[in-house]
Amino acid sequence: MPARKIQVGQVWKKDATGESYLITKVYNEALATYAMLRKAGAESERAEKVKVDRRGAVNLLPGFSYTQEADEF
Repeated sequence: MPARKIQVGQVWKKDATGESYLITKVYNEALATYAMLRKAGAESERAEKVKVDRRGAVNLLPGFSYTQEADEF
């Protein structure tokens, strides 16, 4: 499920492993947006940098699935 907006604190699931990742930072670099994700419960591991894939009104993280049912806050 895609998200309309990617925000710090959202939980995404890695498609390859099924592990949950928490978004810790979202930032712009040149013409692209990136999200930093850290595995939930593993604060000592390195964060992963993922380029946000924008498709119209929705945003995707390649290799990850949005885990929350609704993104309306």
